[in-house]
Amino acid sequence: MARALVELAPGPWVNFGVDASVAALPPRLRPGIGLRPGGERPDLEDLVVTLTGALYESVAAHARLGVGVAMDIGHHESYSRPLGIVADGARRLGDLPVLWVGVRCPLEVVWQRRQEMWGQERATADERLLDAVERWQEAVHAHGGYDLEVDTSRQSPSQCARAILTRLGEGPPGTAFARFAAT
Repeated sequence: MARALVELAPGPWVNFGVDASVAALPPRLRPGIGLRPGGERPDLEDLVVTLTGALYESVAAHARLGVGVAMDIGHHESYSRPLGIVADGARRLGDLPVLWVGVRCPLEVVWQRRQEMWGQERATADERLLDAVERWQEAVHAHGGYDLEVDTSRQSPSQCARAILTRLGEGPPGTAFARFAAT
């Protein structure tokens, strides 16, 4: 969806997110910024704060220079302790316009996609994987409302991207993300 957005958007746009950040890390520091909910790696949590802060600084720098940014990241606070990552990101982006988009997908479809991509079946998954997938679905949406929600089980990546671009064109800028700056 983020790739579709940068392709369809007018003007220069880039896609920043977790996948590229994790790929840039050496194996000993993975998953780093992509740490799943549940406090699985408290030894990496300070790094998560640093890397996410750096990602937000990059987003801010690009936006201030007129480059649109599709930030592909699932935020949660389900670490071994609260890290305040969303509030920190909101402060780093300051007065820049942000559209906070919630990406939904029913758990059944998530499992169907995991089977297609990695051969992981819900019926044969171990308890740890089942728990991780379900925790993710809950934790990334626990923070509250969005400016816009899309459902990837009903919309293609291009359709989701068009919905985002339509909302951006209609204005005004989103307000959901700004409320985190005060927390």
